[in-house]
Amino acid sequence: MNADEFAGLYLLTPPKIDLASFGEKLKSVLDTGAVDCLQLRLKDVSDDEIRKAIETILPLCNDRDIPLILNDRPDLAKASGCDGVHVGEDDASYDDARAIMGEEHIVGVSCYDSRHRAMELGEKGADYVAFGAFYPTQTKEAKTSVTPEIIEIWTTFTTVPCVAIGGITAENVAPIVQAGADFVAVTSGVWNHPDVPEAGARAIKAAIIAATEDDA
Repeated sequence: MNADEFAGLYLLTPPKIDLASFGEKLKSVLDTGAVDCLQLRLKDVSDDEIRKAIETILPLCNDRDIPLILNDRPDLAKASGCDGVHVGEDDASYDDARAIMGEEHIVGVSCYDSRHRAMELGEKGADYVAFGAFYPTQTKEAKTSVTPEIIEIWTTFTTVPCVAIGGITAENVAPIVQAGADFVAVTSGVWNHPDVPEAGARAIKAAIIAATEDDA
């Protein structure tokens, strides 16, 4: 995962999807060119459902050179050909995830409000660390709350990429971008956009670019 001159849009799937219709919806969003990375984040579903989702989604990502990251499950990520895995504090450990995925795949970690955890895992070789939640979110109950200051401090002391997550929309992304986030992770801001998800993706990417230019 490499951000360009602007922060990347790291799109998360909804925790529940209807695979029959979601594939076409996702294709339309990816075709906007606004998405830089996709995380498949399904909750309370079987391993078989996760595999079927990967079978549908991975070719769409591969065709557009967009990394597909699987949440929680390094075993399924590696076996299914995903580009990487994202693990939280209650999931597989970073060490286990790296052992399964190997050095050539992405392993990202949730660090919530802990710069100490981020520093430890960054030194171990995590490809990115994620901080949040920056704003209230309906997607999941946030364990912690943070401000853009955590990104400002992080980017001052390390070059390990950081991802900002939690309630981020086109309307509130500017302070996070200007603090130096490498990627902004979004769920509802795209999928629950009042028009269509494609409009949500374009709006957030445009807001990222505008915030970057305003800060130049």
